[in-house]
Amino acid sequence: MEIEIATLGGYEEVGRQMTAVRAGDDIVIFDMGLNLSKVLIHDNVETESMHSLDLIDMGAIPDDRVMSELEGDVKAIVPTHGHLDHIAGIPKLAHRYDAPIVSAPYTIELVRQQIEDEGKFQVDNDLVKMKPGATMAIGDSEQVEMEFVNVTHSIIDAINPVLHTPEGAIVYGLDKRLDHDPVIGDPIDMERFREIGRQDEGVLAYIEDCTNAGQKGRTPSESYAKKHVEDTLKSMEDYTGGIIATTFSSHIARVKTLVEYAREIGRQPVLLGRSMEKYSGTAERLDFVDFQGDVGMYGHRKSVDRAFKRIMKEGKGNFLPIVTGHQGEPRAMLTRMGRGETPYEIDDGDKVVFSASVIPEPTNEGQRYQSEQLLRMQGARLYDDIHVSGHLREEGHYEMLQALQPQHLIPGHQTLKGRSPYVDLAKSQGYKLGRDVHVTQNGSTIQLVE
Repeated sequence: MEIEIATLGGYEEVGRQMTAVRAGDDIVIFDMGLNLSKVLIHDNVETESMHSLDLIDMGAIPDDRVMSELEGDVKAIVPTHGHLDHIAGIPKLAHRYDAPIVSAPYTIELVRQQIEDEGKFQVDNDLVKMKPGATMAIGDSEQVEMEFVNVTHSIIDAINPVLHTPEGAIVYGLDKRLDHDPVIGDPIDMERFREIGRQDEGVLAYIEDCTNAGQKGRTPSESYAKKHVEDTLKSMEDYTGGIIATTFSSHIARVKTLVEYAREIGRQPVLLGRSMEKYSGTAERLDFVDFQGDVGMYGHRKSVDRAFKRIMKEGKGNFLPIVTGHQGEPRAMLTRMGRGETPYEIDDGDKVVFSASVIPEPTNEGQRYQSEQLLRMQGARLYDDIHVSGHLREEGHYEMLQALQPQHLIPGHQTLKGRSPYVDLAKSQGYKLGRDVHVTQNGSTIQLVE
């Protein structure tokens, strides 16, 4: 069976992920993402009303025109998890393909919301939920099957899809860490990965996320981050002024931890910001998390301002606002607070806990720097990087290679420079660049089996 892989997005940057795998006459697309930094550098851009071609020209979503060169029909569009760099291109591109969108339940609900917000295109693709551990047939030949393997990442309900073909398995490895003690959900299913590496024809190709490949050691568990948050917040237990926390809105496990320890230090947690309300509210409705008690969630500007007025009236020492804006996004809640655009007044000595790292990209780094300076000018004390990454470091990559023993490697989710540590690791394990390690670009195709 012919096996061909088209690398459409995320192979020259971190963002706008998209990969297509053709097995015979059947094609599966993995991810359709957005490169948010390409949007943020423009003022007041509303992607919902923009045409896909304009977003492609901006470098914001994948250029999928190479798909016309693949000889087959798309049978499924499979986002691996709910981060915007993996799903936010779906409203602009999915309608071009007569194929269902298949993913885990939480991801599907986030995709549904993305589609509902779309103002330019009508997206009528069927939305199909499939849980980790389940399989589905691809095409009519009964020779190709897709399986979801449970993985752990900085968002709940993440999976790595595996396409089983007569030539071996194609494992799409974006995004994960090897977490054996997660705060929410099941541990990563390493046993299944090892089985896939040793069954039938083994693994023909492994497509891997190289985000932290150049960092030594292994990525700690989310339970480690939980202890870090506990230690940080309990160190402030006697402070009677304002404490503010910020993290990734989609990081439900981290939000849950912040809520839990806010209560332990005697403060009422309040979730503020549109995306904070969206991700946490969706997770609670789908029973992935139970925040328990009276946790306010406010997303719209007027309701957020009313919440801030209540906090100021009843005393900042009684509350812990958990807000958007950890990357310094111009319209996010923490940035507005830093600019003095909310009723919340930051006083000298107030604490701001960044339970997130800075995404290593120039736009984010610049915006985060500006946000921090605005907060410092008001006298805030900053607690940085109370966090663990959702991506593998070097030893995690080594463990995955040992488990899967793939014939071919396709590093992605990074720039050329960012992929080089992974190539070095692969070479140390006997792989050779140009023979079985394929460093590719956006818009390229790789013919693995002719």
